[in-house]
Amino acid sequence: MSEEIRTQETADDHFVKHGGVHFRTHASPQEINNFIRKLPAGKRESLFEVLDQLDQAGMISVINDHVFTDGDGVIAGGEDQSLR
Repeated sequence: MSEEIRTQETADDHFVKHGGVHFRTHASPQEINNFIRKLPAGKRESLFEVLDQLDQAGMISVINDHVFTDGDGVIAGGEDQSLR
């Protein structure tokens, strides 16, 4: 990963565990949890739908920097990148 991307990350930057999407929070975890609890069931069926709803509400920003994590939280994936 480039050093430029790493230096732009802040304490509010996070990665979704499954899917590895990079995002930045603009609300507390409690506010985000309350918002998600209030979403209609159809808007909570998919992690990406929830992320989209949070993004539209201004509670997070999805960062399209092509930096992802693997299922273990390793940025840019683990050492073994081969498909199994």
